[in-house]
Amino acid sequence: MNKIFKNSIAIVLGIIIVSCATVPITGRKQLKLLPDNMMMEMGQSNYATFLKANPSVSPPTRQSAEVTSVGIRISQAVEKYMKDNGLSKQIEGYKWEFNVVDSKEVNAWCMPGGKVVVYTGILPLTKDDAGLAVVLGHEIAHAIADHGNERMSQELAVQAAGIGLQLYIQQKPQQTQQIFMSAFGVGSQMGILAYSRQHELEADKLGLVFMAMAGYDPDRAVSFWQEMAKVGGSKPPELMSTHPSDERRIAQIQSFMPEAKKYYVTGSH
Repeated sequence: MNKIFKNSIAIVLGIIIVSCATVPITGRKQLKLLPDNMMMEMGQSNYATFLKANPSVSPPTRQSAEVTSVGIRISQAVEKYMKDNGLSKQIEGYKWEFNVVDSKEVNAWCMPGGKVVVYTGILPLTKDDAGLAVVLGHEIAHAIADHGNERMSQELAVQAAGIGLQLYIQQKPQQTQQIFMSAFGVGSQMGILAYSRQHELEADKLGLVFMAMAGYDPDRAVSFWQEMAKVGGSKPPELMSTHPSDERRIAQIQSFMPEAKKYYVTGSH
């Protein structure tokens, strides 16, 4: 177990409290049991560990340069939104990083602190900068909405029910770390599927606002998710999936589009 993670455990033992927070843009109330500084330290540590095992593409490619360029624009939009709404403290300490790793997996994720990874397997579907903005806006939205903290809190609450949260984290650091990785897209548990679908739809909404503020037409999200719907053939019923059905997702994106368009200035990019 790395030193940062051990230090995080030591810090959290004395200060874990039940916390009720509000998600930006949607205003949904959420329960978070873990302090932000612990999540940030775990994000930095696990991000470094992941990249050591899965190095970013080298030398940089045209596509990886585009990911970085679009990622920076999205991160700047996020910072502006948070500042304009008096929420800058929520992203204090964020140090944005964007890396592309060579994998056939159609995936991307963002850990606390703005640590982003995009897999090469999703790049044929993004096609252009606006498509990348859909993906990056969505994944960064998960971090801004603290979905990882919320999902991890839910899972820890179940796992630690018998012995208490503090004692569980102290006695089972490996399991706690595995739960952290799962909360950021490396797997899921049946017990939190409903929350996962809710988080996906919420991240869609935040992501639309962020990409619009960055100067990318949010309408691009509709065609992107229509393309994604063609990937993978037959899919399990929504009830058995961590993601909402394609039809439901696209319908909700379209219904939120008028709100997202308020943040978009044509020709700003």
